[in-house]
Amino acid sequence: MKGRLLIAVLTLSLAVNASAVATIGYHYWRNACFTRSAPCPLNPEDHHPYQDLGLSSEQLAKMVPLARSFHGRLNELDAAVATRRNLLIDLLGEDEIDLPRTETIRKDIAVYQDEIQKEVIVHIAESKKIMTPEQQKRFIELLRTSSNNGRVDSPFSQNGGNH
Repeated sequence: MKGRLLIAVLTLSLAVNASAVATIGYHYWRNACFTRSAPCPLNPEDHHPYQDLGLSSEQLAKMVPLARSFHGRLNELDAAVATRRNLLIDLLGEDEIDLPRTETIRKDIAVYQDEIQKEVIVHIAESKKIMTPEQQKRFIELLRTSSNNGRVDSPFSQNGGNH
């Protein structure tokens, strides 16, 4: 009985150690074989879908001015939205809420948000011009995944997006 228990414990220990070695080996191989994503030229801690495309140095050099212009414009629009949002919150905090004024501010925010969406679309169109067809396809897949909470399916897929 003692011998069988010892064999069972040693077998279990061997299995755990083998799986640990296999996991470490896999992660080492994966990190050694796959290229790391290039950092965003404007913010190394920030992550953007184009970083996972394996862009060449020439492509990245073309992406820098696009990213700089895009992020600058988005920062302006975000600041305008934040200002209007804070004003709206202040108005909502008053004893008597001025509904016509809050509606005007809400419409202002909607205009800025529409402008942000337009800027994003133009930026995507300009960025795609820098990419190869394969990179463009991967880029769109990444956008779809990031905007669909990790799902890759499209509402326009042949099966209606139902899996």
